[in-house]
Amino acid sequence: MKRSIALGIAGFVLAGAAVGYAQFPKTPPTPPLPTAQAARLTAWDFRLTAIDGAPMPLSQYRGKVVLLVNTASFCGFKKQFAGLQQLQDTYAKRGFVLIGVPSGSFKDQEYGSNKEIADHCNTTGIRFPMAEKAPVVGPGALPIYRWAAAKVGGDNTPRWNFHKYLIGRDGRRVTPFGTMTDPSDPKLHEAIEAALKQRA
Repeated sequence: MKRSIALGIAGFVLAGAAVGYAQFPKTPPTPPLPTAQAARLTAWDFRLTAIDGAPMPLSQYRGKVVLLVNTASFCGFKKQFAGLQQLQDTYAKRGFVLIGVPSGSFKDQEYGSNKEIADHCNTTGIRFPMAEKAPVVGPGALPIYRWAAAKVGGDNTPRWNFHKYLIGRDGRRVTPFGTMTDPSDPKLHEAIEAALKQRA
Protein backbone atom coordinates (compact mmCIF):
# COMPACT_ATOMS: atom_id res chain seq x y z
CA MET A 1 0.00 0.00 0.00
CA LYS A 2 2.75 2.46 1.01
CA ARG A 3 4.68 1.60 -2.16
CA SER A 4 1.59 2.33 -4.27
CA ILE A 5 1.15 5.70 -2.59
CA ALA A 6 4.83 6.54 -3.09
CA LEU A 7 4.67 5.60 -6.75
CA GLY A 8 1.54 7.66 -7.14
CA ILE A 9 3.22 10.73 -5.62
CA ALA A 10 6.30 10.24 -7.81
CA GLY A 11 4.08 9.96 -10.86
CA PHE A 12 2.26 13.14 -9.89
CA VAL A 13 5.55 15.04 -9.53
CA LEU A 14 6.81 13.82 -12.90
CA ALA A 15 3.49 14.61 -14.51
CA GLY A 16 3.65 18.12 -13.07
CA ALA A 17 7.13 18.60 -14.52
CA ALA A 18 5.91 17.33 -17.88
CA VAL A 19 3.00 19.74 -17.83
CA GLY A 20 5.39 22.59 -17.07
CA TYR A 21 7.53 21.72 -20.08
CA ALA A 22 4.47 21.35 -22.28
CA GLN A 23 3.19 24.78 -21.30
CA PHE A 24 6.51 26.56 -21.83
CA PRO A 25 5.86 27.43 -25.51
CA LYS A 26 3.21 29.90 -24.23
CA THR A 27 6.01 31.89 -22.61
CA PRO A 28 7.24 34.77 -24.80
CA PRO A 29 10.43 33.71 -26.61
CA THR A 30 13.74 35.13 -25.48
CA PRO A 31 15.07 37.52 -28.14
CA PRO A 32 18.77 36.69 -28.56
CA LEU A 33 21.31 39.43 -28.95
CA PRO A 34 22.20 40.10 -32.60
CA THR A 35 24.70 37.48 -33.74
CA ALA A 36 27.46 39.98 -34.52
CA GLN A 37 27.08 41.66 -31.13
CA ALA A 38 27.03 38.35 -29.28
CA ALA A 39 30.21 37.29 -31.11
CA ARG A 40 32.05 40.40 -29.91
CA LEU A 41 31.03 39.98 -26.28
CA THR A 42 32.12 37.52 -23.62
CA ALA A 43 30.38 36.58 -20.39
CA TRP A 44 32.79 38.93 -18.59
CA ASP A 45 31.19 41.92 -20.32
CA PHE A 46 27.94 41.47 -18.40
CA ARG A 47 26.86 42.55 -14.96
CA LEU A 48 24.41 41.06 -12.50
CA THR A 49 23.25 42.41 -9.16
CA ALA A 50 23.91 40.23 -6.13
CA ILE A 51 21.00 39.18 -3.98
CA ASP A 52 22.09 41.68 -1.32
CA GLY A 53 21.96 44.52 -3.85
CA ALA A 54 25.73 44.78 -4.40
CA PRO A 55 27.14 45.07 -7.93
CA MET A 56 28.08 41.68 -9.37
CA PRO A 57 30.21 42.25 -12.48
CA LEU A 58 30.98 38.93 -14.11
CA SER A 59 34.44 40.28 -14.94
CA GLN A 60 35.40 39.29 -11.39
CA TYR A 61 35.16 35.68 -12.56
CA ARG A 62 37.33 36.16 -15.63
CA GLY A 63 39.42 33.04 -16.26
CA LYS A 64 37.13 30.80 -14.20
CA VAL A 65 34.61 28.20 -15.32
CA VAL A 66 31.08 29.41 -14.51
CA LEU A 67 27.88 27.41 -14.19
CA LEU A 68 24.88 29.74 -14.47
CA VAL A 69 21.67 28.22 -13.08
CA ASN A 70 18.19 29.76 -12.87
CA THR A 71 16.80 28.61 -9.53
CA ALA A 72 13.38 28.56 -7.89
CA SER A 73 12.74 27.80 -4.22
CA PHE A 74 9.32 26.17 -4.70
CA CYS A 75 10.06 24.14 -7.83
CA GLY A 76 9.71 20.37 -7.82
CA PHE A 77 13.37 20.26 -8.86
CA LYS A 78 14.55 22.22 -5.80
CA LYS A 79 16.25 19.04 -4.59
CA GLN A 80 18.98 20.04 -7.04
CA PHE A 81 20.08 22.83 -4.68
CA ALA A 82 22.08 20.40 -2.55
CA GLY A 83 23.76 18.91 -5.60
CA LEU A 84 24.62 22.35 -6.95
CA GLN A 85 26.27 23.27 -3.67
CA GLN A 86 28.21 20.01 -3.87
CA LEU A 87 29.47 21.01 -7.32
CA GLN A 88 30.67 24.33 -5.91
CA ASP A 89 32.39 22.60 -2.99
CA THR A 90 34.02 20.03 -5.26
CA TYR A 91 35.45 22.29 -7.96
CA ALA A 92 35.83 25.76 -6.41
CA LYS A 93 39.54 25.40 -5.62
CA ARG A 94 40.22 24.56 -9.27
CA GLY A 95 38.68 27.75 -10.64
CA PHE A 96 34.97 26.96 -10.77
CA VAL A 97 32.08 29.12 -9.59
CA LEU A 98 28.38 28.39 -9.62
CA ILE A 99 26.02 31.38 -9.85
CA GLY A 100 22.36 31.03 -9.00
CA VAL A 101 19.84 33.35 -10.65
CA PRO A 102 16.53 33.16 -8.75
CA SER A 103 13.64 33.57 -11.14
CA GLY A 104 9.89 33.44 -11.20
CA SER A 105 9.82 33.04 -14.97
CA PHE A 106 8.22 29.60 -14.75
CA LYS A 107 4.95 29.38 -12.81
CA ASP A 108 6.26 32.06 -10.40
CA GLN A 109 7.89 29.40 -8.21
CA GLU A 110 10.18 31.80 -6.34
CA TYR A 111 9.79 34.04 -3.29
CA GLY A 112 8.64 37.58 -3.96
CA SER A 113 11.58 39.41 -2.41
CA ASN A 114 15.35 39.01 -2.51
CA LYS A 115 15.46 39.03 1.29
CA GLU A 116 13.14 36.04 1.45
CA ILE A 117 15.28 34.22 -1.10
CA ALA A 118 18.48 35.05 0.81
CA ASP A 119 16.95 33.89 4.09
CA HIS A 120 15.87 30.65 2.45
CA CYS A 121 19.40 30.08 1.09
CA ASN A 122 20.92 30.75 4.50
CA THR A 123 18.64 28.27 6.24
CA THR A 124 19.20 25.56 3.64
CA GLY A 125 22.99 25.79 3.47
CA ILE A 126 23.31 27.42 0.04
CA ARG A 127 26.63 29.27 -0.08
CA PHE A 128 27.33 29.70 -3.80
CA PRO A 129 26.86 33.25 -5.16
CA MET A 130 23.27 34.25 -5.79
CA ALA A 131 22.11 37.09 -8.03
CA GLU A 132 18.94 39.05 -7.39
CA LYS A 133 15.62 37.69 -8.67
CA ALA A 134 15.22 38.35 -12.39
CA PRO A 135 13.51 37.01 -15.53
CA VAL A 136 15.55 34.58 -17.62
CA VAL A 137 13.21 34.21 -20.60
CA GLY A 138 11.05 36.54 -22.64
CA PRO A 139 11.71 40.13 -23.76
CA GLY A 140 12.78 41.16 -20.25
CA ALA A 141 15.35 38.39 -19.84
CA LEU A 142 18.69 39.34 -18.35
CA PRO A 143 21.18 40.42 -21.04
CA ILE A 144 23.51 37.51 -20.28
CA TYR A 145 20.64 35.10 -20.95
CA ARG A 146 19.96 36.84 -24.26
CA TRP A 147 23.69 36.54 -25.02
CA ALA A 148 23.69 32.84 -24.13
CA ALA A 149 20.61 32.32 -26.34
CA ALA A 150 22.56 33.76 -29.25
CA LYS A 151 25.69 31.74 -28.48
CA VAL A 152 24.07 28.31 -28.22
CA GLY A 153 21.30 28.83 -30.79
CA GLY A 154 18.38 26.52 -31.40
CA ASP A 155 15.99 25.45 -28.65
CA ASN A 156 18.55 25.67 -25.86
CA THR A 157 17.14 28.52 -23.81
CA PRO A 158 15.67 27.67 -20.38
CA ARG A 159 12.39 25.81 -20.61
CA TRP A 160 12.00 25.45 -16.86
CA ASN A 161 13.76 26.13 -13.58
CA PHE A 162 17.29 24.78 -12.97
CA HIS A 163 18.46 25.10 -16.55
CA LYS A 164 22.26 25.29 -16.68
CA TYR A 165 24.75 27.17 -18.85
CA LEU A 166 28.38 26.10 -18.52
CA ILE A 167 30.68 28.96 -19.51
CA GLY A 168 34.33 28.27 -20.31
CA ARG A 169 37.39 30.07 -18.97
CA ASP A 170 37.51 32.26 -22.08
CA GLY A 171 34.00 33.55 -21.42
CA ARG A 172 32.95 32.50 -24.93
CA ARG A 173 32.33 28.76 -24.87
CA VAL A 174 28.77 28.05 -23.67
CA THR A 175 27.31 24.58 -23.19
CA PRO A 176 23.64 24.21 -22.19
CA PHE A 177 22.26 21.55 -19.87
CA GLY A 178 18.52 21.23 -19.35
CA THR A 179 16.54 20.98 -16.14
CA MET A 180 16.58 17.19 -16.22
CA THR A 181 20.37 17.16 -16.00
CA ASP A 182 20.94 16.55 -12.31
CA PRO A 183 24.05 18.08 -10.71
CA SER A 184 25.31 14.54 -10.13
CA ASP A 185 25.06 13.62 -13.83
CA PRO A 186 28.42 12.27 -15.09
CA LYS A 187 28.03 14.19 -18.35
CA LEU A 188 27.89 17.47 -16.45
CA HIS A 189 30.92 16.53 -14.36
CA GLU A 190 32.83 15.51 -17.50
CA ALA A 191 32.01 18.85 -19.13
CA ILE A 192 33.17 20.76 -16.05
CA GLU A 193 36.39 18.76 -15.91
CA ALA A 194 37.05 19.42 -19.59
CA ALA A 195 36.35 23.14 -19.19
CA LEU A 196 38.70 23.38 -16.20
CA LYS A 197 41.51 21.92 -18.29
CA GLN A 198 41.10 24.48 -21.05
CA ARG A 199 43.03 27.73 -21.12
CA ALA A 200 41.34 31.08 -20.61
